[in-house]
Amino acid sequence: MSAIGEPFSEGASLAHRLDPRGKVVVAALFAVLMAVAQTYVATLAGLALALICLALARLPLKKVVARLLVVNSFIFFLWVVLPLTYPGEVIWRFGPLAVSRQGLIYTGLITLKSNAIIIALIALVATVPVVTLGQALHNLRLPDKLCHLLLFTYRYLYVFEQEYHRLVQAIKIRGFQPRTNLHTYRTYAYLAAMLLVRSYDRADRVFQAMLCRGFHGVFYSLRTFSWQRRDGVFMVASMLVLMTLGYLEWRMPSLPVRI
Repeated sequence: MSAIGEPFSEGASLAHRLDPRGKVVVAALFAVLMAVAQTYVATLAGLALALICLALARLPLKKVVARLLVVNSFIFFLWVVLPLTYPGEVIWRFGPLAVSRQGLIYTGLITLKSNAIIIALIALVATVPVVTLGQALHNLRLPDKLCHLLLFTYRYLYVFEQEYHRLVQAIKIRGFQPRTNLHTYRTYAYLAAMLLVRSYDRADRVFQAMLCRGFHGVFYSLRTFSWQRRDGVFMVASMLVLMTLGYLEWRMPSLPVRI
């Protein structure tokens, strides 16, 4: 059991049946390409590609929208700040405040890029269980420490969450009621410090237990990944599409709206 939910990891769609190693590689390349994109044509094409992947994954729409709302709630602050602070041609004035055309274009581009990346990650990476994802990263020759960090974080966030709830219940039993005073702030500080101390103590005990069982930095898995024909087709098609996006970005500067 974990505090990290995996609502998209179970399913029978094409996205769920693909080899996780290929999905991780494609998702990483797509995210990098979208992050450096500076044209609307390439960004809109990338967003369309991400939506196609999402449709193929056949994920619950309500849960996908809920996660997109969380991301876009942060992007909303960019719409409040950037158009007013980004230098460029002024198109609206509200007293001392001026909205620039370049600021609106830049903020819109960031919004499209962010949503394209998140949708692609949901469709390709969130459809992989976290444990399987760690094994796939290990098979891709990523550093062992990074894979271990992912797996331990996934496992022990739930443990730390339970510890936090026990501490909160303990202070409530002692009559604690949060208020805006120094006692409340001090209590919350003690709570955070105690959680860190107990987390460190538990981590040390887990590490010592692993050493007693012969752990030497390698997690062995009974699962073996098999590369099938559909995975090869997916990789070839994905590389062609990504190269097309790169072509739209770098070789057709007259089509996009540039900053």
